[in-house]
Amino acid sequence: MKVLVDGRVQGVGYRYFVEKQAVRYRISGHVKNLPGGTVEIDAEGEVDQIRDFLEQCHQGPPMARVDLFHRLDVTPYGHTRFRILHHEEL
Repeated sequence: MKVLVDGRVQGVGYRYFVEKQAVRYRISGHVKNLPGGTVEIDAEGEVDQIRDFLEQCHQGPPMARVDLFHRLDVTPYGHTRFRILHHEEL
């Protein structure tokens, strides 16, 4: 699953919140900031875990505000862990 998240999601700890939820729900993949203030989440896991994980990501941490949460089904990449990608890794 690929998700594009827009709103107040950069500079408010959103990526770290997503990483914490990924560990909680045993999700692999990554989260990264995109130019323009959006965040991209790539997530792989069991259907029920993905559902619960995405529900938490849609809520976000207290300082965040999610205005757009666009989900796309994609072919799994075979991620083995969850990471926060930084600008130098894009």
